[in-house]
Amino acid sequence: MSAAAARQGSTVDPAEVARFDAMARTWWDPKGPMAVLHKFNPVRLGFIRDLACERFGRDPKSLRSLEGLSLVDIGCGGGVLSEPLARLGAGVTGLDPAAGNIAVARAHAEKTGLAIDYREETIEALVAEGRSFDIVLAMEVVEHVADVEAFVAACCAAVKPGGLLVTATLNRTLKSYALAIVGAEYILRWLPRGTHDWEKFVTPDELGAAIERNGLVLGESTGVAYNPLADRWSPSRDMDVNYMLAACRSA
Repeated sequence: MSAAAARQGSTVDPAEVARFDAMARTWWDPKGPMAVLHKFNPVRLGFIRDLACERFGRDPKSLRSLEGLSLVDIGCGGGVLSEPLARLGAGVTGLDPAAGNIAVARAHAEKTGLAIDYREETIEALVAEGRSFDIVLAMEVVEHVADVEAFVAACCAAVKPGGLLVTATLNRTLKSYALAIVGAEYILRWLPRGTHDWEKFVTPDELGAAIERNGLVLGESTGVAYNPLADRWSPSRDMDVNYMLAACRSA
C-alpha cells in the first residue's frame, strides 16, 4: 500500500505533517528546534521501560530489558525515542506520515547500526493489515491528530492481548496555554511558533475515557515538569501541562 493510500481515511492532519516535515533535518540536533525533546527523552524512556518491565516481568536494570518485545512508535519523527528502545532489545516499528522524518530516521539508524522498521504509514494502515504489538506508543502525537477518538481507537486496536499502551500529550488548561504556547513558543522560543494548537490539547480525563471505551484498562499516569535551575525534566504529580498515561489490555 502506498503512503498516500494508507493515509486515506486516517486521522492524519496534513498541516501538521507538513510542519514537521519541514523540520525533519533538525531532529538529531540537540541544540536545534528539537532540543526540548532531547532533554525530555530520558523521562519518556524511563517511564516506558519501567512500565514494560513491570508488565512483562523484566529487569529494568538489564541493558536488554525489552528483548523479544514488539513495539510500535507512532509519530516517530526522526527516531529520537525509537533508537534507545531498540537498544534495549525491542523489535521497533516506527511510523510517521512525513516522508522527510522517515528518511532522517532511516539514515540515522543505519549510521548507528540499529535495525528499526521505519515506515511512512499510519497506525490505521497497520491495524487494517492485522498487525498488533506488545507495546504501542503515542508520544506527543495525540495533540496533532485530526480526530482524537478515531486515533485512540486505532492505537488501542494495535495492542496485543496482555499488551501495553503508553501515551504522552499536553493537557488543555490555562497553565498549559501560558507555558506550552506563550512561554515555549513565543518567549523562550524552545519550539517554532505554531508547533501546537491549544484547542487540540486533550485532558487526562478525555484521553482516559477514550482509551477505556476501546477496552483497555487505565494504569499509571504522571505529569512531567521542567526544572529551570537544573535544566532538566522529571516526573511530577502536576499534570496541568505535560503528562503521560498508560493502559493495558487483558491477556
